[in-house]
Amino acid sequence: MSIPVLDVRGLAFAYPDGHQALFGVDLHVHRGERVALLGPNGAGKTTLVLHLNGILEAGAGSVAISGLPVVPEHHLEIRRRVGIVFQDPDDQLFMPTVRDDVAFGPANLGLRGDALAARVDSALAAVDMTGYADRPPHHLSFGQRRRVAIATVLAMEPEILVLDEPSSNLDPTSRRELGELITSLDVTVLMVTHDLPFAFQLCERSVVLSDGVVAADGRTRELLADGALLRRHRLELPWGFSG
Repeated sequence: MSIPVLDVRGLAFAYPDGHQALFGVDLHVHRGERVALLGPNGAGKTTLVLHLNGILEAGAGSVAISGLPVVPEHHLEIRRRVGIVFQDPDDQLFMPTVRDDVAFGPANLGLRGDALAARVDSALAAVDMTGYADRPPHHLSFGQRRRVAIATVLAMEPEILVLDEPSSNLDPTSRRELGELITSLDVTVLMVTHDLPFAFQLCERSVVLSDGVVAADGRTRELLADGALLRRHRLELPWGFSG
């Protein structure tokens, strides 16, 4: 087997107030996979994601990205390899124009001139936002801002793209278009979502995180067909959904 792009082993973490959020999580994602991370509120999903690029440091266990341990001396490279797209795109867009936002990360890595311009153009083309490069981000629709937020991460050429509730607050057309975009990307994806039909549409594999542990890991179709599993972990399919 190849080295996993994401290799989480025995990860445990407690917040300063003593709340234990993770209890020995194991998670391995290989190149080219699209994996949904499912679970109720308070399951530990966000805590896990914040360990993937060193925002939080493990209390026990380890995290590695393509074999590189997530430790302070590697944070600069880890944050290039792990692209996190947060639920609210306005948390990531702060420059005067779309082009400036997408250029910000690679410019901080030292890219300049034609190489930087090519990187920005490629990222915007990947999310079908080329024609908006000179627009202020706050003039765009929510769905368009989400696409630009994804472009800011793609411009770093990450090895894994982590999406936090990517379908939230989108109208049906924008949701469909986002799904088509994600499936078109040539990048490993970990998608945190409560949207079980979206997980079914995009991810062959799903992992259920509940009370800080991995409760299930398998084919999305099989997990979503297990009504008892879903009820146990406060996950619910919309009425009438049929895979």
